[in-house]
Amino acid sequence: MIDLPQPTGTELWPPEEPGSPARLHKPWRGLVAALEVLLAVAAGWAAYACWHNSVASVVTRTDDGAVLESHRYFGGLLAAAIGLGTVAALLLVDAVRQLSLAIRARSAKPRA
Repeated sequence: MIDLPQPTGTELWPPEEPGSPARLHKPWRGLVAALEVLLAVAAGWAAYACWHNSVASVVTRTDDGAVLESHRYFGGLLAAAIGLGTVAALLLVDAVRQLSLAIRARSAKPRA
């Protein structure tokens, strides 16, 4: 077995770049959250429309008076409805994240 020396400590990380670290608190994230909520509502409405348009009822009357009813499902529209619902859910989750970053409390000043 070959035992090579392994890097430890500071060799693993690149040196820090000068400058201030990136801020997470940015008030414009509130606008991004509002836009994402609007897009999520639009995606939810489109999912609802796709879901209800994906079923067609077919009614057939026979010569003896019996009524036969069947339903035809369109897989493409069902898949679109599921996909749009997933997109709407992801947009809402990200909107909550953006909103929490927009209004989160800033770090407290150190006490003397």
